[in-house]
Amino acid sequence: MLETRGLTKNFGGLRAINDINLTVTAGEILGIIGPNGAGKTTLFNLITGFLQPTGGEVLFEGKNIAGNKPHTIAELGVARTFQLDRIFHDFTVLQNVVVASRLHAGIGFWEAIFNTSGYRRKHVNTWDYALKILQFIGLDDKKDELARNLAHGHQKMLGMAIALAANPKLLLLDEPFAGMNPRELDAALELVRAIRAGGKSIMLIEHNMRAVMNVCDRIVVLNFGTEVARGSPEKVRQNTDVIQCYLGVGKRAA
Repeated sequence: MLETRGLTKNFGGLRAINDINLTVTAGEILGIIGPNGAGKTTLFNLITGFLQPTGGEVLFEGKNIAGNKPHTIAELGVARTFQLDRIFHDFTVLQNVVVASRLHAGIGFWEAIFNTSGYRRKHVNTWDYALKILQFIGLDDKKDELARNLAHGHQKMLGMAIALAANPKLLLLDEPFAGMNPRELDAALELVRAIRAGGKSIMLIEHNMRAVMNVCDRIVVLNFGTEVARGSPEKVRQNTDVIQCYLGVGKRAA
């Protein structure tokens, strides 16, 4: 589904991503781990068009999408969450998901201007679609609450709902479990498994090793923007290079 070939990103004299070659297959959960500054979020930004690569390719379903704008890549079927929330705090939970759902609503400019019957039908369908996503996520009982009033764990879940509203084929989750308590984490892990069971592929950045080891099929480890290991959770857990990079050897690179 996704492949990077020689993906590289320089910031001035700093090479933040160095010749990364990875694949994500259909229905897979691929974990991306590494110490702070390893280049994980930079990798996501390159895949989703928020940064332009210095070199290399990003192939999605065989098509090179490197250098495309984020909205173009989202329309192709790649959506993401962010470390810091990107929600509309003064919108309700449901309104947040409705806004994201507009990407696939198919509403034309003129039919919206003239309030056509087609527009009204699509408008109702968009709200119904957003509510179904909240039911799947488990936030439908909070649909009328302002997003700013949600607990931290629920804001993270809302971020997932917003990404899912774009109906992606590939979902990129950037530290989705950060700050969650054990009960919230267990619920979030079950949600990620359910998303995969629904036919979506997932890339996951996360520092919570218990979560990563429990939910990922394969793991790629980055350090200083370079891959240092890949394989099953058990294989990565026992890799001496991985153990060394998590001990903080060297200096930060990204």
